[in-house]
Amino acid sequence: MTDIKNVTVLGTGVLGSQIAFQTAFSGLSVVAYDISDEVLETARVRFAGLARTYVDDGVDGAGDGKAAEALSLVRFSSDLADAVKDADLVIEAIPEILDMKRSTYAELGRVAPEHTIFATNSSTLLPSDMKDSTGRPARFLALHFANHVWKFNTAEVMGTADTDPAVFDEVVRFASSIGMVPIPIHKEKAGYVLNSLLVPFLNAAAGLAAGGYAEPADVDKTWRIATGAPMGPFQIYDVIGLTTPYNILSHGDDRSKALAAWLKENYIDKGHLGMASGQGFYTYSA
Repeated sequence: MTDIKNVTVLGTGVLGSQIAFQTAFSGLSVVAYDISDEVLETARVRFAGLARTYVDDGVDGAGDGKAAEALSLVRFSSDLADAVKDADLVIEAIPEILDMKRSTYAELGRVAPEHTIFATNSSTLLPSDMKDSTGRPARFLALHFANHVWKFNTAEVMGTADTDPAVFDEVVRFASSIGMVPIPIHKEKAGYVLNSLLVPFLNAAAGLAAGGYAEPADVDKTWRIATGAPMGPFQIYDVIGLTTPYNILSHGDDRSKALAAWLKENYIDKGHLGMASGQGFYTYSA
């Protein structure tokens, strides 16, 4: 059993919303925080869509009212101090921009209760790059979820040299309590396990398309046929959303920045942000 009962999720994008909804679906009280009431109105629509998805995907109990009940356990707030006032755990799922994360943690450290644990869902940044900003490095670590958390339910737990082992163990128990499979990472590794494998794969695919070697659909077709995988890399891009890969690539080496520019010019600037926007590398119906 976990002692964590009240959870605040910072960021209501694709993955932040999933983390918050899955936590509420597991019976915990959740506050979903974002920077404005306008953004939160979009989040309310996204949460309602998740409730329908859980029913459609046959998640255990969802069709018996559990998905609707989860919605009632989520409170929305655009006031950070209000959002975290009762939090046992804050999970940060804001954009992959280090300065933004650091400034958020600096403010969070001032307003959150002393007992609150902070966890970053960062896909690629090391928690040690942010720990000093928190004001409580012993109660800070990384907790990384995969997209579509109700199906692909890994939760990678990775501390820093300063993380209290008791805090690490508590977050492992929390992950189990919300239906995840905890994956303890024994020392810091940018990208954890999942993205250490996934990011080079996606970058290789982008290089093939951006370099004019093959169309995205044909890259995907090759991967699916040759490996038996259910999705190709560009289908995965669309599920993730193109904004996160763009942010990661923008802060990489020259090759990465060139791929970021290709994504921006050909897709992001046209509003083709992935499945959530209705169009990315592929077009999706409502």
